[in-house]
Amino acid sequence: MAHSEAFRKQRRKLLLAGVAVSGLGAAGLLKPEAQNAGHSRYFLSLQKALQEKGLATPTLVIDRQRLDHNISVLKRHIVDEFHYRIVAKSLPSLPLLKYVMAGTGTQKLMLFHQPSLNQVAYALPESDLLLGKPLPVACAARFYEQFEASPSGFKPEHQLQWLVDSEARLAEYQQLAAQRKQPMRVNLEIDIGLHRGGFTSQEILARALTTIEQSPWLTFGGFMGYEPHIIQAPGPTDWLRDKAMARYQQFVDTAEHTLGRSISDLTLNTGGSTTYQLYRGMGGRIPANELAAGSGLVLPTDFDVPTLADHQRAAFIATPVLKLLDNTRIPGAPGLGRLQSLWNPNHARTAFIYGGYWKASPVSPPGLINNSIYGRSTNQEMLNLAEGVPLKVDDHVFLRPHQSEAVLLEFGDLTIFDGDKGEISERWPVFDRG
Repeated sequence: MAHSEAFRKQRRKLLLAGVAVSGLGAAGLLKPEAQNAGHSRYFLSLQKALQEKGLATPTLVIDRQRLDHNISVLKRHIVDEFHYRIVAKSLPSLPLLKYVMAGTGTQKLMLFHQPSLNQVAYALPESDLLLGKPLPVACAARFYEQFEASPSGFKPEHQLQWLVDSEARLAEYQQLAAQRKQPMRVNLEIDIGLHRGGFTSQEILARALTTIEQSPWLTFGGFMGYEPHIIQAPGPTDWLRDKAMARYQQFVDTAEHTLGRSISDLTLNTGGSTTYQLYRGMGGRIPANELAAGSGLVLPTDFDVPTLADHQRAAFIATPVLKLLDNTRIPGAPGLGRLQSLWNPNHARTAFIYGGYWKASPVSPPGLINNSIYGRSTNQEMLNLAEGVPLKVDDHVFLRPHQSEAVLLEFGDLTIFDGDKGEISERWPVFDRG
């Protein structure tokens, strides 16, 4: 009886949804047009390259030429005003990091995950590492244990800065350093407006700096003040930037007064992909001396913002079509798919793809859409498309990731597309998640 009642409620919900769709169609409100152009020349070339390599599983593609373009744009904006620090979580592959390091001429990386930290310290022993978030002290202890088991030329006492956000965490790191007799550099997270943690009080900051100065094991490495929120926050962006930098300057002034020396040669980090361009021409006029960015080099959809308008889309998910149906049918409501297509002709047909439910949006062929009533699937995702789209079983569809930091880890080796030659040139392994 309960099962029957649940079924009736679900059926009623679907029928009401169908009535709503039908009403929208009858009213002609925002009625979409059919998109049936098929893949552009670019995506046809990419599909051909994938098929020639026999790549028939979900694949994360990086376009080398577009990546090169984005590297050039970043260098043009930063020029010689700031140091550049690569946000490694957004480019989570050692070969990819090496490529960007070579292209930008930097050894500076920002890490966010202890297993990745060990991988980078071992594989890139010349790198200069800054933690991008405060890790539990147990992660720091684990890093040293694993590092000692697999030593490299990396010198953590000189090349690694742990991020500390409070006096309590500072005390934990100081205790670990003393127990291990391990010199540690600490960088202090300061709140310059994001309000997600970090030092806010000048008095508490001064106490923390005094603790570091008096410790035989700790060394002060500088500040990290994160501010990409200013792009979304209400208010003029330039005013918010200037407000954040004024706040940053207060922390620098406190540090220099407390320590009795300039800290301009330390790591004074700020920025992010969405904000790094806001500082062009400001080198030497703001307290920060280095800018961090990562995602903007591959430009997932969450980074489609005006401050990255001169960057190009360089990361795509490619996956084959497993099944193609000439209509769209919703289980339990046979006519609902037809009603959907009456309002939106891009619901007319159905493709089931290999995998799915990624943090990503379909981009090619144009007009591919998810079916919110049918639901999502990580196994065989349903996508709808219009009549006349030239798509066949075993053809690829392409999606753009919403972000890079997690999505790039979901597909095994990254596939590098050389658009100039129209071929897949390399496969780059991603970080071990640990």
